[in-house]
Amino acid sequence: MKTRPRLVTSIPFWVLVVASLAAIAGGLAIVLNGIDAMEQVLNDPNATVVQVYVGQSWVVVGAAVLGAGAIGIALVLALGAAATLTRRPDVAIETIDWNSDDETAAESTAPAAPFAPATTAAPLAVEDADVETPSTATAPPAAAAAARHDEPTLDIGDDATRR
Repeated sequence: MKTRPRLVTSIPFWVLVVASLAAIAGGLAIVLNGIDAMEQVLNDPNATVVQVYVGQSWVVVGAAVLGAGAIGIALVLALGAAATLTRRPDVAIETIDWNSDDETAAESTAPAAPFAPATTAAPLAVEDADVETPSTATAPPAAAAAARHDEPTLDIGDDATRR
């Protein structure tokens, strides 16, 4: 009987956990780095517009990665809850008594049918593919008629206009 593996031993589950934690850590690092860079640039009176607005873009990207990691953690928790709430079917394990001489399949007490050989069919005519026919051998009559069918014919015609 095939049963589902436990969630603790499931590789895709652990890949989801690790990827979610990595996304949270990476997103948090991007967000904090972007906010720190924006604070430094905003306090600098010589900052350019590009320096200010690039920091905002990095914070938005970091927040998206952080959000994806949070969704992954929510999925991990939902899978864990679903795995604990679903009931697994009981698997019956049969122990084998190696000391017993009893067979599990009952032997038939009916006499076996006598052996009857199969009827023989007509032998098949099979050509040997390795045997070549010499070019001096005469062709069979059907092949000779087929070869003459495509031969050009002479026009002995009665066409009086071509004289």
